[in-house]
Amino acid sequence: MSSVLRPESAAQVAELVAWAVAEQAPLEIVGRGSKRGLGRPVQAAHDLDLSALTGITLYEAEELVLAARVGTPLIEIEETLAQHNQHLAFEPPDLGPLLGNEADDASIGGMLACNLSGPRRLKSGAARDHFLGVEAVSGRGEAFKSGGRVVKNVTGYDLCKLLAGSYGTLAVMTDVTVKVLPRPEKARTVLIFGQDDSQALTVMTQALNSQHEVTGAAHLPAGLAAGSTVSYVADAGASGQSVTALRLEGPGPSVTFRCDALRRDMTAFGAHEELHGRNSALFWREIRDVDPFLRHPDCPVWRLSVPPHSAPGVVARIAAGIAGGIAGGQSPLYYFDWGGGLIWLALPQWAEQADVALRSALVDCGGHATLVRAPDEVQPALLVFQPLDPAKEAITERVKDSFDPQRILNPGRMYAGL
Repeated sequence: MSSVLRPESAAQVAELVAWAVAEQAPLEIVGRGSKRGLGRPVQAAHDLDLSALTGITLYEAEELVLAARVGTPLIEIEETLAQHNQHLAFEPPDLGPLLGNEADDASIGGMLACNLSGPRRLKSGAARDHFLGVEAVSGRGEAFKSGGRVVKNVTGYDLCKLLAGSYGTLAVMTDVTVKVLPRPEKARTVLIFGQDDSQALTVMTQALNSQHEVTGAAHLPAGLAAGSTVSYVADAGASGQSVTALRLEGPGPSVTFRCDALRRDMTAFGAHEELHGRNSALFWREIRDVDPFLRHPDCPVWRLSVPPHSAPGVVARIAAGIAGGIAGGQSPLYYFDWGGGLIWLALPQWAEQADVALRSALVDCGGHATLVRAPDEVQPALLVFQPLDPAKEAITERVKDSFDPQRILNPGRMYAGL
């Protein structure tokens, strides 16, 4: 059983990492633990628990910038921003419940380390695009800083972009700075019912290419729509209809005008409805946090990133690839986000050929798959992240060697040997 090291300052983090390097003792880097099940299991002698590194260290609302220690709960940051009608525009998801942990227990550091973004990513960019500055300790035990309080301060290598999505395998972040933006005054969501996957893709593409400034585009097949807590969505799903959702945000009069115009443009696609205020926010929170799969706790869950136009074909190929391997011939569960660019997919049960079928289905379109949740007994043997081709693997190894040559930090979290 591993011991827990709980530093209370950045200096203590540097001391502990330097000690681990000297002792050649691998460390598992843990923020608040809400996403500990995301990635491959880490075999480490000690846990480096960063949950004591908390507190907002800088917040200049007029300058749209906030800095905090990495263990600061994300909900604390969001509540502080809300007091000034601001928010994290990339809409970070809360994957804690999906991974069997508590809701609202994520940290700002863990969110950036995993580069997690919600439905607004297609409009506002990913978490890494809002990551301005960092203080961290490398796997050599050396403290360093990168970036600053504004984008123009980023000179030389932009290490924030490198650390975002590295899952703690390159450095232990201790303090981070992010860009924040004004919270939209109003949000409405147009729901279009009864579209199949290809028709839904046409709807979302047309809306996203329009002048209506859509900030969210998702598609729920009927089976998943029926489980929503939003009545319009649940009622449609219960009657066997899929739900395609388009979100508009901004100043009140502008949203009202654009929403009416979008509904007129969507008339040809059949029945539609509109969500306001609380219901709109609730629906997109369900999409963001992968709530449709909370009702299927035993299903392995995959996150597929694909060119949007490929989404219906990818799902069809996966279903064909696993046919016969799942008892009763059950089909995978799935829904689209990011206008079809993101597919959340769950298998009714674990099937041995699922990994092969998923990876094969992505070859032609150039997409990639990440295993987000799987039974504990099978996850250690699986490829959690997309396999690297030889060129990318060589670059990845050189980067790892530069930051963590002794493989002290989260060894094997993303790929074996790294």
